[in-house]
Amino acid sequence: MGIRSHVAIAAGKTSQWVLKTFFKGGSSYPGKLALKIDPKILDTLAKDYEIVVVTGTNGKTLTTALTVNILRQEFDHVLTNPTGANMEQGIVSTFLSAKNKGAKKKFAVLEIDEASLSRVTKYIEPKLFLFTNIFRDQMDRYGEIYTTYKLIVDGAAAAPNAPILCNGDSPIFNSVETINPRKYYGFNHMPDKEQMAHYNTDGLLCPKCHHILHYKMITYANLGKYYCPNCNFHRPELDIQLTKMVAMDNTSADFVIDDAEYSIAVGGMYNVYNALAATSVAEYYGVSPEKIRAGLSYDEKVFGRQETINIEGKLCTLILVKNPVGLNQVIDMMGLSPYSFSLVSLLNANYADGIDVSWIWDGDHEAFAQMNIPEVIAGGDRHTDMALRLKVAGIPEDNLKEIPNLDDVITAIKEVPTDRVYILATYTAVLQLRKSLTAQGYITN
Repeated sequence: MGIRSHVAIAAGKTSQWVLKTFFKGGSSYPGKLALKIDPKILDTLAKDYEIVVVTGTNGKTLTTALTVNILRQEFDHVLTNPTGANMEQGIVSTFLSAKNKGAKKKFAVLEIDEASLSRVTKYIEPKLFLFTNIFRDQMDRYGEIYTTYKLIVDGAAAAPNAPILCNGDSPIFNSVETINPRKYYGFNHMPDKEQMAHYNTDGLLCPKCHHILHYKMITYANLGKYYCPNCNFHRPELDIQLTKMVAMDNTSADFVIDDAEYSIAVGGMYNVYNALAATSVAEYYGVSPEKIRAGLSYDEKVFGRQETINIEGKLCTLILVKNPVGLNQVIDMMGLSPYSFSLVSLLNANYADGIDVSWIWDGDHEAFAQMNIPEVIAGGDRHTDMALRLKVAGIPEDNLKEIPNLDDVITAIKEVPTDRVYILATYTAVLQLRKSLTAQGYITN
């Protein structure tokens, strides 16, 4: 290790200690500082790690958390980036925080932003890639779905011997050949039934002949057992299969993967995919079903992913939303709730959210109008846009409040007529709300 690397690590660790000790921060700045001193610092920090990279549009954070929980049942040291700091500087900060003296085998399970993957793989060599899905998201940053897919395929190509575990139900992951070998996970839980996806769905054209894809089973959006009736393009054989959905509600799910029964303590089909993806990694490393089961049952809610917060007796479920497909899955999950609830929808349009908010018009907000929600609050920097979308969706104006300031939103939550509240928020709105809730003592970690 050269003098520059020593200085970079020392400066990064020192700034990390100061920020964590006095400001409860330090997820990105220490990495940014270390990179400024030594742009190749990742090469030094990541040496000797078995690195698993998780990337894709939706599900990265929870999939990463579940994967870490499972691998920790089997291995002594598993490093990760739990705050969701998934760009280059955040990855460096993660390695700066490592405490692994005496570990026989060191794992790093890293959530990495799609656009950052090729920059990160210049300096680290992953041993396994996990691709969750590709949906339209923050088009000002990523462009169309095929542009996003090229970004992650090019990033993976820097480690050509590392297999890619792909969501086999997603047609885009079977659309082009890759240098990396591929394995596929997916759903085989229902009998075949001829059907087509909803007309307002991306990624439905066959990549070989551009005919509209047909399906024999659909889970949601463009995911399922697809095939092209005009050529031989079809879903590949699955290496890891979910074969039965035993039960699912808004807070949990039970299912069978490769003849083993598992459960998770979060609801919604999209979260079952996250569990299936994490299980695929575990099976790749030979983890037993018993240990997988223990890892999946870990009930610590991940930042903004059905995180429950008690605000003066109101049980609030905080959920990050950032694109139409993810929003629609959250709405479907909310529809499974056996109790009445109020709704808070917070919309920001900062760089980390995506500055284009037109995506809210593709989300099925109309479903809210069928749920008889007694009170709906629109907030955030773009509260006017959110309020308009909800009005057009059919939310009665008498039930809708427009509250720009998040401290005022928290005050209003205390007065809603239900004991349960769902808070849907874009990324920076989640950060701002959690900061306010922490300052007021409702969040203590």
